[in-house]
Amino acid sequence: MNKLPSALKKYFWDVEFEKIEFSKRKIYVLKRLLEYGDEKAIDWMWENFKKSEMEDALVNFRGYSRKSANFWALILNVPRERILCLRKRSPKGQKTNWPY
Repeated sequence: MNKLPSALKKYFWDVEFEKIEFSKRKIYVLKRLLEYGDEKAIDWMWENFKKSEMEDALVNFRGYSRKSANFWALILNVPRERILCLRKRSPKGQKTNWPY
């Protein structure tokens, strides 16, 4: 399968949906569905992705809302500490190498 079902078009408002090649853009598609997907989109996601792929996308990419990240952490049984967007940021802020 290389084309996405037309029911998923609403999640790709910023690109030419018909040109998305699923086999080449799996992570991109998965990230969108984890963040924005409704029940039908999630059913399709479960049929077309492995649980390990979902976990990897959740753990290795920022850009999820805290609400979505927490939800998927519970569903996929992923510790919150492993999810980048749920980690606490340094209270000191970013270190500068050049203080001038």
